[in-house]
Amino acid sequence: MADERSTTTRDEVADWWATSISRIEPGVIELRGHPVQELIGSAGFGSVIWLMLRGDLPSPEQTALMEAALVASVDHGPHAPSIAVARMTATCGVGLNSAVANGINLLGDVHGGAGQQCVELLTEICAEVPAGDATDEQVLGVAAEVVARWQQRSRYLPGFGHRFHPVDPRRDPLLGLVDVAVDNEVVGGQYLRAARAVEIVLNRGRSTPIPMNVDAATAVIYAELGFPAPLARGLFVLARAVGVLTHAWEETQQGRRIKGPIPPSIRPTFLDPGDEAAGAHAPTES
Repeated sequence: MADERSTTTRDEVADWWATSISRIEPGVIELRGHPVQELIGSAGFGSVIWLMLRGDLPSPEQTALMEAALVASVDHGPHAPSIAVARMTATCGVGLNSAVANGINLLGDVHGGAGQQCVELLTEICAEVPAGDATDEQVLGVAAEVVARWQQRSRYLPGFGHRFHPVDPRRDPLLGLVDVAVDNEVVGGQYLRAARAVEIVLNRGRSTPIPMNVDAATAVIYAELGFPAPLARGLFVLARAVGVLTHAWEETQQGRRIKGPIPPSIRPTFLDPGDEAAGAHAPTES
């Protein structure tokens, strides 16, 4: 009876963290069934990311498309809050790991989540497009309806427009790669078609265009490759971690201590608590 209870307890504990991702035993490391020694030197980092998330190794064409999206998202300078916070943290004596963690922890729905939200938008459109060979007008009609619903919830449409770039320089190279992948039957192209339809709908009657930005372009890639929407954000986080780490490291090399968001010579504007117009100075967008 005691041996039976011991076996039951052992099995229960072993099953508690049951996983199909990795097998670790003395002298054995397998990732999704692949011995790590066979992956080292033969599989690139992008391929291993795919393997870990999807359970199989991607084709070279799939890897190239995913890596293009990752490269495009690596960095956007110190005006990105995730980068700025990592740089400030690095001057506080807490180490690179804390600096990177603080930067990554800022990637939420507003800063860093647009790719995931855009995949959700495009998925909604694709789900409502008539089955079979839908015409461009049908796709545009569905896109217009879905965009209208989204705009009832927020004036921001994820993945479109950019507060710095009139045209995001990452847009065209990424979409061009998807065009090639569609021509070569690597991906189907329905999410690309949906994204372009949204762009057309958004720009009807406008003198100043609102083009796709990097979030939409990478959302197209991740959706075309079959990644669920939450993984679009997860992959963005992986990519942006490179920029966060690099900026934090650079900051540690500059010798500053306790670096704040503005130089010490500049004082923040003081708003008189009794000033009824004080609220007019508050920022209106994030």
